[in-house]
Amino acid sequence: MSSMYSSPGLPTQTRSNPHRRHRLNAHRIRESLTSRFAKCLCSILLTLVLVAGIIVFVLWLSLRPHRPRFHLVALAAPGVASPAGLSGSPISFNVTDRNPNAKIGIYYDAMFGSVYYKDRVVGSGPVMFPFFQPPKNTTLITGQLSGAAIEAGGTLSAQLSADAPAGRVELRLELNSTIRFKVTTWDTHHHHLHVECDLVVGSDGSILPESKNIKCPIYF
Repeated sequence: MSSMYSSPGLPTQTRSNPHRRHRLNAHRIRESLTSRFAKCLCSILLTLVLVAGIIVFVLWLSLRPHRPRFHLVALAAPGVASPAGLSGSPISFNVTDRNPNAKIGIYYDAMFGSVYYKDRVVGSGPVMFPFFQPPKNTTLITGQLSGAAIEAGGTLSAQLSADAPAGRVELRLELNSTIRFKVTTWDTHHHHLHVECDLVVGSDGSILPESKNIKCPIYF
């Protein structure tokens, strides 16, 4: 009859053994504390990751590199009006290179230039030796390229002979270099820099006003 008044939910053997019941309660308490500690640790780690992410994002916004800006100032190709074309005739140009970054400098490897007419190279050569450009700096790039020979009597020569007297010869100046950004004490990886300036010169080879100070697209 005593089993009729026993507490439900616990085995008879557990109810009759206070020591075992104490151990069971202690085990449950330890499991609860372990679970709470794990949850607390996870919360702390997630908070630290979130704070670190925010700090990195803010630093990236403030230090992210902006691409340099190139503008064509002047170009002269007097050989366009010559019967020999651009062969042996110098092609000179001035281009401004602006570093818009407030805290980031730019390292340039050697720079090489080419001039194209109808997608054919008509002048090329080295432009500048390696140099470092400080933040918020404008560098004047001055180059003089050697004109390439154009086959006499060929299609390209005939097109140039027709365009020059008409006072409108469309050329393209391209600059190539390898750059890397200097952010405080560390440098980024290398980027291949490619600049294209589409322009028009007159019958004397001087740049037309419509092409002066134009912004030149750049590609990485």
